[in-house]
Amino acid sequence: MTATVLPPSIEAAELSWQDGVPESARFGDIYFSRDNGLAESRYVFLDHNRLPERFRQVAPGGHFVIAESGFGTGLNFLAAWQAWREHQPDHPATLHFVSVERFPLRRDDLSQALSHWPELAPYAEALLSQYPPLTRGVHRLVFDGGRVRLTLYFGDIVEAWQALAFTADAWFLDGFAPASNPGMWLDETMAQIKAHSGPGTTLATFTSVGRVRRALADAGFDMRKTRGFGRKREMLTGTLPTPAIAGNAPASTGAGADTPKPSTLIVGAGIAGCLLAHNLAQRGFPVTLVDSAAHPGAGASGNRQGATYVKLGVEFNDQTELALTALTFSHRFYQPYRDQGWYPTGLLQLAWNAKEQERQHKFLERNDYPEEVLFPVDPDHAQALTGIQVQTGGLWFPGSGWLEPARLCATLCQHPLIDSAFGVQVDRLTNQGPWRAVASDGRSFTADRVVICGGHRSPALLPDGDGYRFKAIRGQVTHLEEAKVQAPDAVICGARYLNPAHGGQALTGATFDLRDDNPTPTRASHEQNLTELDAMVPGVVTPNAETLDRCDGRVAFRCTTHDYLPVTDGVDDADGAPVPGLYLMTGLGSKGLSYAPVLAEFLADRLTGQPGCLPGRLVRRLASGRLRADRPVTSKSEKTTET
Repeated sequence: MTATVLPPSIEAAELSWQDGVPESARFGDIYFSRDNGLAESRYVFLDHNRLPERFRQVAPGGHFVIAESGFGTGLNFLAAWQAWREHQPDHPATLHFVSVERFPLRRDDLSQALSHWPELAPYAEALLSQYPPLTRGVHRLVFDGGRVRLTLYFGDIVEAWQALAFTADAWFLDGFAPASNPGMWLDETMAQIKAHSGPGTTLATFTSVGRVRRALADAGFDMRKTRGFGRKREMLTGTLPTPAIAGNAPASTGAGADTPKPSTLIVGAGIAGCLLAHNLAQRGFPVTLVDSAAHPGAGASGNRQGATYVKLGVEFNDQTELALTALTFSHRFYQPYRDQGWYPTGLLQLAWNAKEQERQHKFLERNDYPEEVLFPVDPDHAQALTGIQVQTGGLWFPGSGWLEPARLCATLCQHPLIDSAFGVQVDRLTNQGPWRAVASDGRSFTADRVVICGGHRSPALLPDGDGYRFKAIRGQVTHLEEAKVQAPDAVICGARYLNPAHGGQALTGATFDLRDDNPTPTRASHEQNLTELDAMVPGVVTPNAETLDRCDGRVAFRCTTHDYLPVTDGVDDADGAPVPGLYLMTGLGSKGLSYAPVLAEFLADRLTGQPGCLPGRLVRRLASGRLRADRPVTSKSEKTTET
């Protein structure tokens, strides 16, 4: 009897090894040819999709999409990535690889399988460094400075193709043989392949089974048999016919190579705006980034330290999945920035009172998370990890840590395709062909589309901005002299958070002031922070008059929505009609450093017409329409409160 797998975990592949070649214990089939798996991948998938010549034809700012029906050991992905490096155009362009795997390999098994090919070692090492935890759903991995993107779906293949938004230029129909794994070759799967294809899309597969050929032909592909690899006599290739209309090349290759890429104006240079600007620039799209402050990361992203932290729900619903996706993506995204403000110290979510202890107990009882995401710790283990004495245990997040947000924002802005303008207060937006942003000093900026990343000031630039359910929540942090606090070695979160000391100071906070618009730090808020911190971790600080006299701090205003979920979407007018070229990315609340990387990735996917990194059910949770004040509150997510 198969044991029940709790969310969000997914069953890993069980392997046996025959002469160094992995074989699936479940399906009784090998993952790659015993003769030469890499040569087979190149022959079947790269050559029969004509990838080297097609890679060279991708236009500036364009992209090429490969979709695969079984990720397995990742060999096909690495072979395609290597070919892309060798044959990619000499201008900015992106290779997207979309793949699904129902029974993913464990990291150690993946490493052992890929060790067969020393020439792929640099690619394999990069894949292994970002290989996601074995949790269901979508994982986006970014390589080569954004020129290669892997969308990896762990789950059922039909579910994956229904959830993901993309149009493939080429298909690798891999996976175990139809006799071993018939579910991968169902007619429903073939129909989804057609739905994700356009005129000129090609496919190749190692199999020559007649049922597969007929199903693909019925889906509209012109199919033919050709010589197979090695001892295999035949294989299949196919093409979705292109109608006899001039200029009807697949759009993703960037047909019309000399067409300028659409320009984007981003209003707001906090962590959200800077991440989006950098993401678009990496893909070859010009960006103008404006902010009213004198430098990037000056608003809600201006605290000296901020933690990559989410609070995962007891129930694994859409809201929890979005938080998990954001957290794990942020861990991968921040990896290269250890010298620009990222400190992966780990994070302890402390079970600091009876209520939180009970919540964590239920959470662990109902969910199974890989240890690379989180695991429970008792007080002794928590003390060993954080370096300070705590009275209770909690949940340890080994991949989390803290950031210097403003420092990272400044780094992200440094790109030749980003034109930054600071000290610019945008008063209004007009759409007269191109969009035009008019500043208070009379300056104006034009672009093909505008993204508002202005935090709690965003509604002022929206059509009918008063009709949206946003709120600004004051948060004051307290800076403590390192000598006056027992600073931990890792972030501790509970009623407050306490970060490791940096530059002679430690930071704690933040208050959650719903009805206070005072922009100046107050002694009362400092006292509140220190009192809550002392109750959470007794002894780390003494909240007396002397300590308070030596405190300083900072106030920022979080932008939140009525349901405490962010918004990343196009904007509608007062009548509910889409406003062409106007987008919104805000409402990240107190979790912006964790949510912003994946939201920037998602919106950049949308703005560039590239495959999406989020499934449809999570995309709907980010919709701007749900924020309209005239829309009734009906869904569960709209009844939640931030914790």
